[in-house]
Amino acid sequence: MGDAIEVEVGTRDVRISNPDRVYFPERGETKLDLVNYYLSVGDGIVNALRERPCMLHRFPKGVADKKVHQKRVPAGAPPWLETVRVEFPRYHRHAYELCVTELASVVWAVQMSTVEFHPWNSRRADTEKPDEWRIDLDPGPECDFATVRRVAHVSHEILEELGAVGWPKTSGGAGMHVYVRIAPDHGFADVRRAALAFAREVERRVPDDVTTTWWRKDRDPANLFVDYNQNTRDHTIAAAYSVRGVADARVSGPIRWDEVDDVEPADMTIATMPRRFAELGDLHAGIDDAVFSIEPLLEWADRDEAEGAELPPEEGG
Repeated sequence: MGDAIEVEVGTRDVRISNPDRVYFPERGETKLDLVNYYLSVGDGIVNALRERPCMLHRFPKGVADKKVHQKRVPAGAPPWLETVRVEFPRYHRHAYELCVTELASVVWAVQMSTVEFHPWNSRRADTEKPDEWRIDLDPGPECDFATVRRVAHVSHEILEELGAVGWPKTSGGAGMHVYVRIAPDHGFADVRRAALAFAREVERRVPDDVTTTWWRKDRDPANLFVDYNQNTRDHTIAAAYSVRGVADARVSGPIRWDEVDDVEPADMTIATMPRRFAELGDLHAGIDDAVFSIEPLLEWADRDEAEGAELPPEEGG
């Protein structure tokens, strides 16, 4: 697999073992290719992860083999690596999760065979108060990408009516995500209620395309599910610029709204994103400057519940 090498990242030297191990079998990209990818989008991935508890999706033998979900930073991590303690009251446990504050932390995680980075939507200043609302446009198994595009535009329209700025990206799979920076004034339950109220409004506008039906077995497979549950505590999705654990090394790639009709998720990979990033920079760079209050959405939630709408359980689906 080749001798270990040292990679200079800012003021750190990070050791990379087995740099020639193939991680992505479709085109043959290696662990070192993955390191170089994250170095090429450094400002973007750090901006997406900064100060957030982060779950690591590790693939010790490459993405064709078994995946490991890792919350806890293992013993033996370098002393400069930053962590944040998060509680899991249901299990009477806690974990010290990776808390990225610099690019070297990302490269260290890749050395630990991390491919995907899944951050919380809250930061370590108060992990119980989300500052990011996540709109997950999740197509069913028979839902085409043209539907995803249509629903993305409807979501954008509603966000503009609310006075909220949405920051879209491909999911790295079959769907799209839109992130909105919010004031960290509410807990996870309120943010989820707000996200559900928004999802219901999307469903009202395009009822033939969208569902908010909770149980997967009850959904039309040709519909798109606006997955408000991604705003539940300890639920995470791949960050902007995160590579996905698939054979063609796709990336969850930020896009402009005027690219929605033309973007092809398969075109966003570790081979193509570095040039795109060099040309466009971080398309989510301004997200922290566009903070939205979810109060109007909570008013929608109150209205819906007064009219008989129920808040689904947080588990299952």
